[in-house]
Amino acid sequence: MTVRGLPMTVPAPGLPTRVRIHEVGARDGLQNEKTTVPTEVKAEFVHRLAEAGLTTIEATSFVHPEWVPQLADAEQLFPLLSGLPVELPVLVPNERGLDRAVALGATRVAVFASATESFAKANLNRTVDESLAMFRPVVERAKADGVHVRGYLSMCFGDPWEGAVPVPQVVRVCRALIDMGCDELSLGDTIGVATPGHVEELLTALGEEGIPVSALGVHFHDTYGQALANTLAALRHGVTTVDASAGGLGGCPFAKSATGNLATEDLVWMLTGLGIDTGVDLGRLVATSVWMAGRLGRPSPSRTVRALSHEDAEGQEGREAHKEQ
Repeated sequence: MTVRGLPMTVPAPGLPTRVRIHEVGARDGLQNEKTTVPTEVKAEFVHRLAEAGLTTIEATSFVHPEWVPQLADAEQLFPLLSGLPVELPVLVPNERGLDRAVALGATRVAVFASATESFAKANLNRTVDESLAMFRPVVERAKADGVHVRGYLSMCFGDPWEGAVPVPQVVRVCRALIDMGCDELSLGDTIGVATPGHVEELLTALGEEGIPVSALGVHFHDTYGQALANTLAALRHGVTTVDASAGGLGGCPFAKSATGNLATEDLVWMLTGLGIDTGVDLGRLVATSVWMAGRLGRPSPSRTVRALSHEDAEGQEGREAHKEQ
């Protein structure tokens, strides 16, 4: 499922030599599915992603089953992933979620905050400051136990209820998350409205606030077809961690205007063409997404998956026709 010699490698100046892909398909992708995926299928999905070369694979979420019923099997799933030579971060909303995750051996957790009051209320039923107060003991306890903590920040570029989000407003919450002990932040374009200039402005403001670019990752949605352009802007600014979802799965169950995440295959295709190392085998990754699409009963929205699987299907048809001759 690859095209010989393509994409041609043409490096561009000012870009990193390697990017770490934070794969979110098994969590952020599947949590938005209307039907619940069986636990054993989720486990195989994660195993296949690891075999494709992804080294950070977000596995599940230890939230109350009523919040995200698609991930209610966290206790059953996580043990099935033991022994994989990859990082397996999980989401935890509170101290109870942290207890559940750590009891199963999780060494990387994530909390999820909002840059806007409207989304904080919709997602967490709290104000921004109340949600930060809820996360503080979670982060402190995790750090005391040697657990790596990621802070997700939603609505960094736009909010479906409030519209444009002022950059200083985003910077304030980022600073609060860093100050409470988060090791890294993921800047979320939850409804996919960011553009490259906006990305550059936010990253510049965070740098001026003293937040190092090495602590930042970006999480773009492709609602308006801007995810790759925004990613390239972030890379030019020095970001080396990019969130993506195999096959472009996912959105956000609490923001109905959010469409799919940046597809990991589309990201790998671009990075490969730029000569940026990811360690990912694109052919295996495409095969994994085709396999998962079959389990979900619908085609993958990833353009790269569609293109390469189409090439593979045409090639197979040609080989069969040649045999018949």
